[in-house]
Amino acid sequence: MFWLISLQLPNKRKDAIWELLQEKTSASALGSNYKLDVPDLRIGTLDSLMALSDELSKTSNMMEAVVTKVKRQVNDAGGAKALASLKVEGATTEAYVQRFKWDEAKFPARRPLKETVEKMTELVGRVEDDLKIKSSEYNNLKSQLGQITRKAQGSLAVRDVSLVVKPHQVISTDHLTTLFVIVSKFAAKDWEESYEKMCNFIVPRSSQMIAEDNEYVLMTVVLFKKVVDEFKAIARTKGYQVRDYHAPAEGADVSAAQTEQLRRDVEHKKVALEHWSKTAYGEAFSGYMHVLVLRLFVESILRYGLPPSFQAAVVRPQEKAENKLRAELEKTFGGGKAQYWKDDGSNLGAGLVGDTELYPYVSLTLNTEYSA
Repeated sequence: MFWLISLQLPNKRKDAIWELLQEKTSASALGSNYKLDVPDLRIGTLDSLMALSDELSKTSNMMEAVVTKVKRQVNDAGGAKALASLKVEGATTEAYVQRFKWDEAKFPARRPLKETVEKMTELVGRVEDDLKIKSSEYNNLKSQLGQITRKAQGSLAVRDVSLVVKPHQVISTDHLTTLFVIVSKFAAKDWEESYEKMCNFIVPRSSQMIAEDNEYVLMTVVLFKKVVDEFKAIARTKGYQVRDYHAPAEGADVSAAQTEQLRRDVEHKKVALEHWSKTAYGEAFSGYMHVLVLRLFVESILRYGLPPSFQAAVVRPQEKAENKLRAELEKTFGGGKAQYWKDDGSNLGAGLVGDTELYPYVSLTLNTEYSA
């Protein structure tokens, strides 16, 4: 987790504030600090900044959600190893945040801020749209393969009996027919003792076991066609599944080949999706980081006024030292204020990453950890 903060410069130089931050936090092992490059952005009017603050809050939340979705897709496709290999502009996520440099070529500093936000939103929105399409294609293929696999290799409750039954096990005449019944193994004895009495016109001792798995057995029964519907109704009340048999179509071997091809297609799509997701993660996270930096700039202007006068930094709290670090930052840079500002829902408060508490300095939270 990182905090993006900006500290006011009350009659002090930037380097003096930076040294003070280092002395009070890094030297005391409360956290690690990295200077944050915030360009000289085009400010515009105060009214436009107030309106943009609320928009930036919503935009950064959207981008954070997209980054999380992409990371989830990387994890689903490649697991922890794939997550560990994620890069942003050739660096690990942590290194990118710590050494962040504004991309002037992609987001010119002198462009109006609203246009810059629109460009960022467009780039990350495109990643989200592509993710929906690509993940949908992959999931549809995987679903098709799963259905075929369940029919061919799943339990007898879901398998296609036509793949289990041999043609010679089927009796079909003008008057007689063979039904195939899925019976729980716990009810197999009851089936043997009662199937002949379930209705009239059942051929005695006609039941045979065709197949079994851990939970079910597939039984046959021969009966007159005129009582098929009656038999099915009674079977349902006893919890038996009567399955229809259809002779395998010609070219069953081709179906097997098609299934294998589908399996290869799924694997190919999975690898392609993992590679795309890794690239998309870099694009989405870069856009997210840029919008947070822009937010930090806007909130600092609204908090501290004009001209821009603040020291921006990336702070990485030491584990379990967050509260001590917050207390030290408030004590050192709070200007003597004893209490936090409370978020009253104003535009100024809307800019601070959904926190319920505001601090006497601008602070945005950036979580780079993945949670499923």
